Amino acid sequence: MTSHDRGGHRIESDALGPMDVPFSALFGAQTARALRNFPVSGVAIGDFPDLIRALALVKKAAARSNFRLGQLARHKAEVIEKACDELLTGQHLQHFPIDVLQGGAGTSTNMNMNEVIANRGLELMGRPCGDYANLHPNDDVNRSQSTNDVYPTAIRIALMTAIPRLMGRLQELAAAFEAKGQEFAVIPKLGRTELQDAVPMMLGAELRAYGVTIREDLDRLRAVMALLAEINLGGTAIGTGLNAPPGYREAVLEELATLSGLPLQPAADLIEASWDAGAFQHVSGVFRRIATKLSKIANDLRLLSSGPRGGLGEIRLPAVQPGSSIMPGKVNPVICEMVNQVAFQVIGADLTITFAAEAGQLQLNAFEPVMAYGLLQSVRLLTTAAETFRLRCIVWIDADADLCPPNLDASTAHDAGLVPAIGSGVASDLAKEMLARGETWADVLPRLAARKPL
Repeated sequence: MTSHDRGGHRIESDALGPMDVPFSALFGAQTARALRNFPVSGVAIGDFPDLIRALALVKKAAARSNFRLGQLARHKAEVIEKACDELLTGQHLQHFPIDVLQGGAGTSTNMNMNEVIANRGLELMGRPCGDYANLHPNDDVNRSQSTNDVYPTAIRIALMTAIPRLMGRLQELAAAFEAKGQEFAVIPKLGRTELQDAVPMMLGAELRAYGVTIREDLDRLRAVMALLAEINLGGTAIGTGLNAPPGYREAVLEELATLSGLPLQPAADLIEASWDAGAFQHVSGVFRRIATKLSKIANDLRLLSSGPRGGLGEIRLPAVQPGSSIMPGKVNPVICEMVNQVAFQVIGADLTITFAAEAGQLQLNAFEPVMAYGLLQSVRLLTTAAETFRLRCIVWIDADADLCPPNLDASTAHDAGLVPAIGSGVASDLAKEMLARGETWADVLPRLAARKPL
């Protein structure tokens, strides 16, 4: 319901009474209340276009299904579809201003979408915003639905849209490491365990292994895509299908699968699916695994490039910016440090998601908004970090081929290879002697050549 202008606002009413809504806004009273109630993070749901598009897909599929089942007039279904199509092209994101951190299990987000579609639909019909007698956010746009099946379905679709982009960036990053593995394949160097000299290896093998470990996580992401494809749409409030007509669940799943191009499947038990957040927790765990590996790789590169004179210095990272306001010539491994910090954020989000998944009660988990925020933020951070890591660091890595062999020869790493021939005791004595005398492997070789065969 809408009434007269008051200072550049229209006045809409909901179940709690009248609310001022800006004339230019496509949202309505419930979104206005959410803006007042949740001035928390400063991050709006409109900052996550994948989520907005996913919600629009759900609403479009619902409108088509309701029309097919005789629940919605043709002209209303058509105008809802037109409004959804605009949202799917990225329009109207500024009309989704409510905070990502909100009470109500995502109800504010669902109503923000319902109101925007209704009001944009009214504009397309030549009617003023708020004229809900002609197109209603609840009775028409939200028909046969509940936040409790719309919102988790949209989160899943948003993630299934975003994860392939992450996979693409990880594939490129793995390929960049593999290319460096080829480039440095014949450079011998010292392998280290627990930051101590260990055994010989090739620099190329060290970098190639980073590509291998990244590719392993691509398999994990493919697996979570299948897990996310199981949706509870059609279950409405708690999985009983209340207020949805017969055949709606099957119809809306078919429409949504067609519109999204995703291999969506119905949840086996809608009541269980209404409260279970296990899929979100599992996806977050995969993001944490990826973040942990990327951070470990970044740590290794910082160690290997340390110096340039007082550290290992076996590789050189690109100089992308000056490193100090006081120390001339200092250049820091800032891209690696960025990757570390992204990892810390993703790992922290995973802990938040774990707590949120545990905190649901009975037939609903009210904390899906913070799970959505953590998941969508994490996949975005990992995607952009992987691309930046590759473009601003990995492809520009150089090897110090003059330093790697001397570092190896100055160590006792070659001694381990002598154990089968001379025994571990003799090899250990040789290593101790070499260190005590300050010798290199070149100094030891003549003595080994003079040694009688066993």
